[in-house]
Amino acid sequence: MHYRTLGGDQGPRISAMCLGTLPFGTTVDEPTAFAVLDRFAEAGGTFVDTANHYGCWIPGATGDESELLLGRWLRSRGAAGRTVVATKVGARPDPARGSAWPANAEGLGRAAVRAGIDGSLRRLGTDRVDLYYAHPEDRHVPLDETVEALAGLVQDGTVGALGAGGHRTWRLAEARHTAAGRGLPGFRAVQQRHTYLRPRRGLPPDMQGEADEELLDYAAAHPGLTLTGYGTLMAGAYSRTDRPLPERYDHPGSVARLRVLAEVAAECGATVNQVVLAWLMGDAVPVVPVVGVSSVAQLDECLAALDLRLDAVQRARLDTA
Repeated sequence: MHYRTLGGDQGPRISAMCLGTLPFGTTVDEPTAFAVLDRFAEAGGTFVDTANHYGCWIPGATGDESELLLGRWLRSRGAAGRTVVATKVGARPDPARGSAWPANAEGLGRAAVRAGIDGSLRRLGTDRVDLYYAHPEDRHVPLDETVEALAGLVQDGTVGALGAGGHRTWRLAEARHTAAGRGLPGFRAVQQRHTYLRPRRGLPPDMQGEADEELLDYAAAHPGLTLTGYGTLMAGAYSRTDRPLPERYDHPGSVARLRVLAEVAAECGATVNQVVLAWLMGDAVPVVPVVGVSSVAQLDECLAALDLRLDAVQRARLDTA
């Protein structure tokens, strides 16, 4: 395993790859999830990602499932002290706002932020979360209110560091500027959807967002900001014939990139998934990929990417395809 620090030199030490737990407790059952978590820890993985709403869109699920399962694993393995846990607030269904999700998402108001961390700590069975993402952004609440509410969690010791997910770059920058101007803890990490293929142009904005050139430029100029990427392997679409490309990536511009990706994988004796992960981790703005897997075998394939090094020519071919 390789490691880096989160949010600058003063941040906690994290594994260079993060294990996403979105399907754990819903579409991935507990024995399988525990086996994946055990293998990740055995390989030196220390960074895991969850949220207070994961799985809420699955019939019969509430959004509690991922955090509850992760909490059970942390306790059963005595792993809390050696695991950096990230969770999120902002997207959990709030019945008082209606029955349709995501229209009824809790948002990022002061009360929602406080209720969110209280619920996450209870489900995780801990008194502190290492990284707390505001996800997604909430334009219905004054930014000052969200910044102050989140900073208060760091100040009272229930949160170690703050992150933003699904935020436009200008909004991220404004929030960080507001926090700095008031001497408050601000966002030290940002999580966006990020993979090798680029989305088609002209897509309407959604609640998730994309790591675009503007965000990469901003992150390059602010080395104290850690960039984490989810959706990196497009749910298997790079390698599985039964998984078509998501519509946002299924356009003529993807053809050349997929061809070069396959060529580089063959040259390296690697899988296309491994090349995608190596490309992300070795970029000029290194990305911590949040890998979502449903088996130990899938995780092992991802872990092998940690030692894959793309040479300058291969990276240039990938970048310019």
